[in-house]
Amino acid sequence: MEHVHLAAEEDDLYSGYNDYNPTFDSEELDNDAGFQQAVRTSHGRRPPITAKFPGTAIGGRALGTSFGSRMPMASSMGRPMTGAVQDGAARPMTAVRAAGYSSAMTRGSTFDPLGQSKGPAPPLEGKSEDTPDEKVKILEKKVNDLIEESCLAHGHGDLQLSLDRAKEAGRKERALVRQREQSGNADHINLDLTYSVLFNLATQYANNDMYAEALNTYQVIVKNKMFSNAGRLKVNMANIYFKQKNYPKAIKLYRMALDQISNSHKEMRIKIMQNIGVVFIRMGQYSDAITSFEHIMSESPNIKTGFNLILCYYAIGDRERMKKAFQKLICVPLGIDEEDKYIPPNDDTHANLVIEAIKNDKLHQMERERKALAEKFIMTSAKLIAPAIEATFAAGFDWCVDMVKSSQYVELANDLEINKAITYLRQRDFNQAVETLKTFEKKDSRVKSAAATNLSFLYFLEKDYDQADRYADLAMTADRYNPAALINKGNTVFVKKDYEKAAEFYKEALRNDSSCTEALYNLGLTYKRLGRLEESLDCFLKLHAILRNSAQVMWQLANLFEMLEDPHQAIEWLMQLITVTPTDPQVLAKLGELYDSEGDKSQAFQYYQESFRYFPSNIDVIEWLGAYYIDTQFCEKAIQYFERATLIQPTQVKWQLMVASCYRRSGNYQKALETYKDIHRKFPENVECLRFLVRLCTDMGMKEVQDYATKLKKVEKMKEIREQRVKSAREGSARGTRREGSASSEVDIKAVSHPEPKHSPLLDQGRDSGHSSHGTSAKGERLSAKMRALPGSNEPYEASSQRDIDASYVDPLGAPMERPKTAAKKRNEDDDFADEELGDDLLPE
Repeated sequence: MEHVHLAAEEDDLYSGYNDYNPTFDSEELDNDAGFQQAVRTSHGRRPPITAKFPGTAIGGRALGTSFGSRMPMASSMGRPMTGAVQDGAARPMTAVRAAGYSSAMTRGSTFDPLGQSKGPAPPLEGKSEDTPDEKVKILEKKVNDLIEESCLAHGHGDLQLSLDRAKEAGRKERALVRQREQSGNADHINLDLTYSVLFNLATQYANNDMYAEALNTYQVIVKNKMFSNAGRLKVNMANIYFKQKNYPKAIKLYRMALDQISNSHKEMRIKIMQNIGVVFIRMGQYSDAITSFEHIMSESPNIKTGFNLILCYYAIGDRERMKKAFQKLICVPLGIDEEDKYIPPNDDTHANLVIEAIKNDKLHQMERERKALAEKFIMTSAKLIAPAIEATFAAGFDWCVDMVKSSQYVELANDLEINKAITYLRQRDFNQAVETLKTFEKKDSRVKSAAATNLSFLYFLEKDYDQADRYADLAMTADRYNPAALINKGNTVFVKKDYEKAAEFYKEALRNDSSCTEALYNLGLTYKRLGRLEESLDCFLKLHAILRNSAQVMWQLANLFEMLEDPHQAIEWLMQLITVTPTDPQVLAKLGELYDSEGDKSQAFQYYQESFRYFPSNIDVIEWLGAYYIDTQFCEKAIQYFERATLIQPTQVKWQLMVASCYRRSGNYQKALETYKDIHRKFPENVECLRFLVRLCTDMGMKEVQDYATKLKKVEKMKEIREQRVKSAREGSARGTRREGSASSEVDIKAVSHPEPKHSPLLDQGRDSGHSSHGTSAKGERLSAKMRALPGSNEPYEASSQRDIDASYVDPLGAPMERPKTAAKKRNEDDDFADEELGDDLLPE
């Protein structure tokens, strides 16, 4: 009871219950300025407390109870009561400390939970690079960067830069090793980095053909027992010895690498054994190679090994094993999907989109390349063994066709049949070739078109243009998009002089295959015949962009510029041409002719002389050189050229007369007299020779002068009688001459249609009829000038008139050639267009 406190009577037990803090008066919030300020701003000073007592709602005032007023009591653990005030400081509100409140915050302080009022944070302290560990890390990074740069440079084709970076990486790596040793961390050397540096360096040495350095670097790696799996690099060393043709050493290293590779790496072992077999083939040890290839075909067969095995059996002449190897070859699985997989269904839109995306992706391209390679090996093997496995090549081809028809490559059977026809062609058995190709008339469209194209070409070579046109139409009907068929059709129209229609066929072939060089070449020639020289020039310029080193294209360009009266451009193209064919005498002679027309005699003489050196039988060149020496008053040197012309054309009296004239002009009258006497014995009715003999004998006081004078009178009288007879029929002769000219024109046009078969798809361009007339007239003027340079009638010992010499002169060769020819063989001068021979997929290798 002593602790019971009795309230005084004057104390009100219920006082203070109606007192409250105005802060919680929601009805007066609109008039509270501090609250309104806090609402308008994101944060700011706390509004001043308007309560009567600081702290919480009851502040520090003692609670009134029924027992009267008393002081706040502490809890049993000494923790102050919530909201209590101690020493005038506000108790921290622990529940909201994470929001930014702290015990140090005083009333009226700024609300700054992120500490932005303190300013930016101080900068981070940089790591010191002076420590050994940091230096090692920096060097390692530099070495890795150099290795990467070396690999990238090799990928871009810069072999020298890749080698330089590899060497620099090696130097940095050695500096790294020394750094570790100096810091006492020799046990922590990065072996992977060392291996990478040495391997990359050896690879770059090999790429730069520095084989000795590469082998030394590989030896460093192989001999270091700390490198795991280093024995595999002996394969690289063996490859280098193979390139050096050191085959025994290569086989030794291949076998050492094979011994160090476990059986779990089956593919690697197969590839090494394949390399061993190839080396044995190079050494001519076919039996050892067969052993390796047979093991591979029994363990993991592949196309290349099967092909090499057939080659080995062919080399030793084993027919039966060739057949067995061919059967194994066509049974090798390719591991590719069927083409039906890429045919989109019509009803599934999503599947169509997927197939459209994958039908030309990298994987499908790889599948097509693998299939094309397999077909190439099978076709080559069949063509190789067909003549060897049976008594005749036809029987061998039939056996191969039967085997292929029963395999997964059934579509190759028709191609083998066409190759059989091509083999007949190479054996000059045209009838059998035609018969074989005719069997395809009832086959599917692709094979039918190919066979008809070849038949059209054969008939065209035989000048059977009707049959050629018939099979060209058949090929076009079977496959309208076959450019070879369109070209053959255009050629048959070309020989009929329907150039506009031929141009349309060539254009259509180009639309179907823009890279068809034969069509572009023939189109240019067609425009040339039509006189559309600018369009022809465009065609040949495009063709030159495709075939940069084609001599025929360059010749056509030079000829077109000459026809366009631009000799400087013509000379430029001919200069490019002689860089491709520097020993072609016709090109050199053409250069001499152009320089002669430009008035540059020295350059013309140089090229004519070079042309004569390579082909000393060209009458035009011989005549020009002889006339040049006469112009320059070196008649003695001209004699050798006219004597050669005499050997080439012994029935032409003019060359022997020119020899005698040169002797006379040089003052050697005795030799000239002997030459004239020899000419008189060969040509007793030649008036020119008799006149010269009369003059020479008269001036030299010889007794034979009377005999020669008598003979001269008889010959002149006979000549007058003959001229009178000819005069009466002069008009008929003129008509006959015109008919002869027309016939020669027809022959010239027909010659166009006789292309010679050859390996190149393009045939040589012959003389163009439009240009021939121009060239003939120009040459006639130059020849007249040459002849006028020879001795005239008013000179000593000259009894004939210039008109008689000109009348007796006949140009033996006519117009200048339009294309370069070789000295060994002159082709038909009017092979104006290229015939489509055989498609690339059908042409045997």
